[in-house]
Amino acid sequence: MRQIIVFFILIILSSCSENADLIVYNANIYTADQNFSQAKSFAVKDGKFIYVGDESALKNYSSSNVINAQGLSIFPGIIDSHAHFYNLGYLSNQINLLGTKSFDEVIDRTLEFANNTQNDILIGRGWDQNDWNNKTFPTNDLLNKNFPDTPVILRRIDGHAYLVNEFALKMAGINLSTYVEGGEILKRNGKLTGVLIDNAMRLIDDIIPDPTLDESIKALLKAQEISFENGLTTISDAGISKEQIDLIDSLQKTGVLKIRIYAMVDNSPGSLDYYLSNGPYKTDRLNVRSFKIYADGALGSRGASLIKSYSDRSGYRGIIRTSADSIQQLAFKIAGSKFQMNTHAIGDNANRIVLNAYRNALFDYPDPRWRIEHAQVINKEDLDLFNPKIIPSVQPTHATSDMYWLYDRIGKSRSNFAYAYKDLYDRSKTIAFGTDFPVEDINPIMTFFSAVFRKDKDGYPDNGFQTENSISRSDAILAMTRFGAHANFEENEKGSIEVGKFADFIILDNNIMEVDEARIPLTNVVATFLNGEIVFNRRYN
Repeated sequence: MRQIIVFFILIILSSCSENADLIVYNANIYTADQNFSQAKSFAVKDGKFIYVGDESALKNYSSSNVINAQGLSIFPGIIDSHAHFYNLGYLSNQINLLGTKSFDEVIDRTLEFANNTQNDILIGRGWDQNDWNNKTFPTNDLLNKNFPDTPVILRRIDGHAYLVNEFALKMAGINLSTYVEGGEILKRNGKLTGVLIDNAMRLIDDIIPDPTLDESIKALLKAQEISFENGLTTISDAGISKEQIDLIDSLQKTGVLKIRIYAMVDNSPGSLDYYLSNGPYKTDRLNVRSFKIYADGALGSRGASLIKSYSDRSGYRGIIRTSADSIQQLAFKIAGSKFQMNTHAIGDNANRIVLNAYRNALFDYPDPRWRIEHAQVINKEDLDLFNPKIIPSVQPTHATSDMYWLYDRIGKSRSNFAYAYKDLYDRSKTIAFGTDFPVEDINPIMTFFSAVFRKDKDGYPDNGFQTENSISRSDAILAMTRFGAHANFEENEKGSIEVGKFADFIILDNNIMEVDEARIPLTNVVATFLNGEIVFNRRYN
């Protein structure tokens, strides 16, 4: 009855009230503001919130577009602080190897794809030998047998290793004597296995045809569709070229691409020099003010750089993709600009190198907000190098994906300081959450669940994984919203539901702040709004 009364009040008083483009009422709104306050309603005009509060003040606003949220929970639009937007879109046209439980299944899916396509080159992604009974890296023998005359390129789930057939190796000019700084070309019994790790992958990249303009546009629009379905309104795209940025900008200006992008520019000489010379580039939907650097590889492919040897590969300590001296030089170079330095660092040695480089370069800068992307394994002695100048940009589902094999890979003692989100948050006073999609599931609900309860989607392990580093529910929301905006220097325009900020918000069918943990993974996005415009909808007209 109360809802009906409110609705008629809106109509009766429309002649003497301010017109709004959208009014939402009867909602359970978590604003994610400084006080983590709650509200019951808000009004939107010209893409921004003009009122947030209880329903008593709604008499001051009228609109032909009124939504009764029916008590559902509303949160700010989710900011994915580390993802690969472009790559997500391309996956739909590649061999999907996610969830394969054996190398035989990889072969079967590749054959099925080949039988249903006319592609001159077969590209896939998503295999993970850590999920197989045989956890050693595969060889390309079966690929060579089944595909003797077609190049096959299969990217590991983390994006840090390829498995390619002999035909592709020959096309790239790779042989037993080929050496690549910052990468590894695996051999077994005096033969190439077809596995290439980190910088060695660039040799294969050179034989992959560039996508056409049409393919690139389709990939971006597909990625946008998937992102909106999952409640994402801003994506920090971790490492894209100037050409890709220009395409995104052009599509946003025409209104074809609506999603907001925070672009981390790839560390190529052309891109780096261009943006350092011209400065940041900013629109309402695109922000270019950071550079993405790679210090090492990934833990799953043993490319992460460790201080001591891997527990399951004696004498081997991983890969440094960018030397310590180069990282320090880049840090000094970028520190004098208006750009962030956002560096991929997973192993404890890589994190040590980056933390020390940042400390040296940022001595005279009070609020640089430089980021370490992933910050997965930290040496206990280095934890205190994190401070409010350095933001840990982490992906909680990495913890619950890696926990099954982590102790075998690096041992129990080092694992105690892996995925240490609470420790990092306590020192940096902020933390930004992402997914690293398509490496992990794009769903931010699982990001929240993994961070808070430290369990996988099936509720394993019963007591959670290293729960001393769990994040509270409210802090997890902040890490996906306001802290993400802060990490992008966008806290004045997004990240919370407050007057004057972009009206980016989502409606969920479960209140993840209160429901039992078992219900959280079952939560769905009911609707996603960008600038007050509905861009994904399961319920509303």
